Amino acid sequence: MNATRGRGRPRAPETDTAILRAALELFVERGVEAASIEQIAKRAGVGKLTVYRRWSTKEDLIAQAIEQSVSTEVTPSPDDLHALTPREIIDRTLPAAAQMAASPGFRALVARIMGSAVSHPSLMAAYWTHYILPRRKLAALLLERAQQEGTVAPDADLDVLIDMMAGAVTYRVLQPDPPDADGMLRYLTSVYRQVGLYPR
Repeated sequence: MNATRGRGRPRAPETDTAILRAALELFVERGVEAASIEQIAKRAGVGKLTVYRRWSTKEDLIAQAIEQSVSTEVTPSPDDLHALTPREIIDRTLPAAAQMAASPGFRALVARIMGSAVSHPSLMAAYWTHYILPRRKLAALLLERAQQEGTVAPDADLDVLIDMMAGAVTYRVLQPDPPDADGMLRYLTSVYRQVGLYPR
């Protein structure tokens, strides 16, 4: 999702950052309907025209804020995917994934996105494209490797396994009393073990 470039002076990156941060904060705090361009501009310390020069609608702005927020997570490099075993890759990435999944900010963001999926599908589309799909592709690669190593059944439906993994994590993140980072790490380890990605 690209911001719309306005005419005049060159854009200041710090202004874009402030607007995106304000948009994400207000979306998480109040939802799409209550996060107006005026409120976003006020929190970012800029005028409404400054925002409109960059984004034509608040939905476009919030979608880009979501995209930027979820694209910062560290994932394995292509070299690691070929050089390491599935378990070694999981050992390297799971602690950070558990820390993020247990954070109140991530939990609130996921809840807001899920709640906006029908009324504002562009927000779910941004989350799906920039967060869900890359992780589904990574999970598919790991599962294919695990099939070759014999820890996942050769006739297993990988899409179903990935849905089960993603659904389990989402359910646990959104429950009323979610686990802390240590509890989430134990839970994620168990999920990966159940599908055959993390043999004992």
